[in-house]
Amino acid sequence: MEFDNVILSRLLTSLTLAFHIIFATIGVGVPVMISIAEWMGIKKKDPHYLLLARRWTRGFTITVAVGVVTGTCIGLQLSMIWPTFMQVAGQVISLPLFMETFAFFFEAIFLGIYIYTWDRFKNQWHHWLLTIPVMIGSSASALFITTVNAFMNTPQGFELIGGKAVNIDPIAAMFNPATPTKVFHVLTSAYLTSAFILASITAFAMLRGKRGAYHKKALKLTLAMSVIFSIGTAVAGDLSAKFLAKVQPEKLAAAEWHFETEDHADLILFGTLNENNEIEHAIRIPNALSFLAGSSFDTVVTGLNEFPEDERPPLWIHYMFDLMVVIGFYTFFVSLIYFVLKKVKKWNEHHPLYLWLVVAGGPLAMLAIEFGWIFAEVGRQPWILRGYMKVSEAATTSGGLGGTFIAFSILYVILSIFCCVILIRMFKNKPAEVELEERFSIAG
Repeated sequence: MEFDNVILSRLLTSLTLAFHIIFATIGVGVPVMISIAEWMGIKKKDPHYLLLARRWTRGFTITVAVGVVTGTCIGLQLSMIWPTFMQVAGQVISLPLFMETFAFFFEAIFLGIYIYTWDRFKNQWHHWLLTIPVMIGSSASALFITTVNAFMNTPQGFELIGGKAVNIDPIAAMFNPATPTKVFHVLTSAYLTSAFILASITAFAMLRGKRGAYHKKALKLTLAMSVIFSIGTAVAGDLSAKFLAKVQPEKLAAAEWHFETEDHADLILFGTLNENNEIEHAIRIPNALSFLAGSSFDTVVTGLNEFPEDERPPLWIHYMFDLMVVIGFYTFFVSLIYFVLKKVKKWNEHHPLYLWLVVAGGPLAMLAIEFGWIFAEVGRQPWILRGYMKVSEAATTSGGLGGTFIAFSILYVILSIFCCVILIRMFKNKPAEVELEERFSIAG
């Protein structure tokens, strides 16, 4: 089977972003968890929480290294694969791209200082203060790169005359209408996913017989943060849906298979479409789409039939939206169940069945990130710069993309193996219980 350059360009970019987003998400969320763990350790004078911060930091450094490589690949591919887009939009969005690089170096500098100054301050709070610039840097990095994506959805801050961008206002371009909701959603979902991944790792260790105070405290902390961050993510998702209803109605309509403009619109979960685009075997929640779009059952939701066929997103993004939402609710309820089980003395919050639910939540949370990203990017199709330039107009015409795709695929496989092997050896060779005895002279 032969693919044209547009398909190959999309496949290569999708491959890189799908791989990079794993490490980008961890890079944004884990510093927050590290800071919370160290704060609790100092406040409670509890060596278990301090060790959590130390061990999470070690693992974090490996993911940062891989994230740097994949992030560099994205930068190269923007210029290599999408030259027409960069020629038009590159100078408009150069400010957030530069600021993202600055934010990363800001984070890296303070992360290095943080790592090499453990136990070097008489006042432990001084060391904890170093987590603040690390968190700021990681979250700012996400903020700046997300503004670029937001710009692609709601471009402003320039005029396109003769194929060239003129009258450029980089601040207006960066703080475009999509920026607030997208940044809020990206940050909260990254925090949630990172917390649940750490909870998943802890639950798996407990299933293997590690039931000491260290692991019990780790599970409680990570699930408590998961509850909080899942609520934040739900709020961000609600605001995002209301934004789409107003500014990108075709994206919301495609996500919900909503074809006719109407009020009291139903929310559609899963299901199938027949040849006539009639919905079958779906779960319908009456009036819920109207309420989601405007906090009222009377809200009129624009239907997909209002848009030209060549400007409609592919309808399969409906499943990406549904899976993202369902997994989001899963993480919330599984996290909440822990505290219900803990409250009722007759129940066991460390029961193997429940721990397996937590273990499953880690990979599922990361899948939700992937599904959400696919929905966000494919839901913008056929536009690469909405209203100005279509994807087919922006792709490179150069050859050799097939070989490049294979080369990058091999690179990502190698990086995956490297990351997994290093992380496993890093913690397998020195269990938490042993490290607790060595550092704090207490039993695990």
